[in-house]
Amino acid sequence: MVEATDFRNAMSLLTSAVNVVTTMGDSGRHGFTASAVCSVTDTPPTLLVCMNKSSRSYINFVENKVLCVNVLSADRAHLSNVFASSKFSSEQRFEQGEWTELETGSPVLQDALVSFDCEIGQIQEVGTHTILICPIVAIQQNQEDRALVYFNRAYHQVGETEPA
Repeated sequence: MVEATDFRNAMSLLTSAVNVVTTMGDSGRHGFTASAVCSVTDTPPTLLVCMNKSSRSYINFVENKVLCVNVLSADRAHLSNVFASSKFSSEQRFEQGEWTELETGSPVLQDALVSFDCEIGQIQEVGTHTILICPIVAIQQNQEDRALVYFNRAYHQVGETEPA
């Protein structure tokens, strides 16, 4: 049997994009930082988002039935920390960026590398987390060419900037 600590240490070596996942609906506007996001299929375009069931905004995502995955550009580590911290209320979190919306009404970070506006199509509980299967209904992509990633418990930047 693999111990949880061993698993977490091993997973820290799996580089992942840093995302702020948001929702808006009858249950309010909420968001959290996530690295457990990946493509499921391109037909139909679908993402998988993992969320801890103990998260204070968990029920809001389930009730709103929509979300937006905002992939952070290289200079947005502060925003990731704000959305990951329990020190900030939902409203205080959203004061940290410029927000708009696409089809679902979920907050879209204007300067995100890319934003995937989704419906929550399926929910599967596994251990401490819930897997949200999310068909994509709209995409907004920016010109930024550097992404924020998380590796070995620290933020890093990847990508190239064109010479000036």
